[in-house]
Amino acid sequence: MTHAVAQATHTAEATAVAAAAPSEIAPIEPALFRQLLGCFPTGVAVITTRDAQGCPVGLTCNSFSSVSLEPPLVLFSLRKASSLVGAFREADGFAINILSQRQDALSGRFASSKIADKFDGVAWRAGPLGMPVIDDCLASFECSVHACHDAGDHHVFIGEVKHMGGGGADHALVFYKGAYMMLAESLRTLVVQGRLGSADLDEAYRTLYGTLLRLASERASDAELDAIEHAVDSIERHQGSDTLAQRIESASRFFCAIAEAGHNEALTLMAQTMTTILRERMTHVVPVLPRPDLFPLRREVVQCLRRRDANGAVAALDELITKLRKDAPAPTAAA
Repeated sequence: MTHAVAQATHTAEATAVAAAAPSEIAPIEPALFRQLLGCFPTGVAVITTRDAQGCPVGLTCNSFSSVSLEPPLVLFSLRKASSLVGAFREADGFAINILSQRQDALSGRFASSKIADKFDGVAWRAGPLGMPVIDDCLASFECSVHACHDAGDHHVFIGEVKHMGGGGADHALVFYKGAYMMLAESLRTLVVQGRLGSADLDEAYRTLYGTLLRLASERASDAELDAIEHAVDSIERHQGSDTLAQRIESASRFFCAIAEAGHNEALTLMAQTMTTILRERMTHVVPVLPRPDLFPLRREVVQCLRRRDANGAVAALDELITKLRKDAPAPTAAA
């Protein structure tokens, strides 16, 4: 083959590859991104330090990770919007407190924006570096600040471990798909065994999402309302050939988007638990069939939210749940 022919062949192949490549890559949807990240189980830690006045401060985190053995380095990431960014950026060090299953209440306490003094009533001590170390944790690491890097909407703090200690032999508190793993596994067992009744679940959905819709009608941004509508679009675009997983994903995204728009951390955690139940029921108990008769009701939810009509949105959701349950196929036995 001559050089000219080889060059022409290479050019033709490159052109064919370019033509076959997608012309545009879809943007990353934040809600789906967060949901898919939740597929990776993580431990739960409380990161602590002292503010400029020497007072202990801290927050719940599941972005803790090891970095290096020599020297011993670890990291965690912190939202730039966090009220504690200044305290951590000004501090010389911090402590990582790894929580056990029995310390789930501490996880919720340090994650709450409603509690001013997170350490009130919490047993802790000053470690050798002076950092707040919480009692009875599985492990604790006191670190000096090694580096702080800007990373999108977060700061990444890298610490050099200067002192560490171990606690009891309890199991670690693990976060998975928006719920503590021990809770998620318990819920899955209850759902698959048919021990969560439809009437109770419907009442829970009406109560929880009714409240979230009322909050969303007051607090949701236009972008968050767009996210709810995009979820509705996704449900309506499904074809008969789409997989069960795709249908479950779209249904879950609709409710997740409503929860995000409500801007209430505690209710969002409850909604994540309800999403876990929804996924398990749709996978193991209730057949997932196309329901075009429900399309107008989801649209009505979105339209009412855009009009800031809380009562209308709640009424549309209530009708959707009623119709879904009334016309639903009989539950199937779990495999």
